[in-house]
Amino acid sequence: QVQLVESGGGLVQAGGSLKLSCIARGHTFGHNAMAWFREVPGKEREFVAYKSWSGGTTLYADSVKGRFIISRDTARNTVTLQMNRLKPEDTAVYYCAADEGDTYYPKQKDEYNYWGQGTQVTVSS
Repeated sequence: QVQLVESGGGLVQAGGSLKLSCIARGHTFGHNAMAWFREVPGKEREFVAYKSWSGGTTLYADSVKGRFIISRDTARNTVTLQMNRLKPEDTAVYYCAADEGDTYYPKQKDEYNYWGQGTQVTVSS
């Protein structure tokens, strides 16, 4: 059974940093694109960051560009999201996602086949 398990969420003050991790179990995601999304109650799940399976393509939402860094370690089957200079508007549940096939629309949540359970990030002002 394929599982994505996130960790690293928590409460942090504005301007601080957090590092989220996602480990894949039951499957080797070396040839799968990985991404992070986030969701707040009452809103659509939104794209945050993407890393292609080769690592050659990295994408970020405009709202996090220059502050967040997505990385992956294919040998350890993990993807991380380093979040710096956090803002209250970054408060959300963050989800790790993996795409099983070719990725045509990396910023769209429907592209992804596997999801983690989510980890809460709360940024206080």
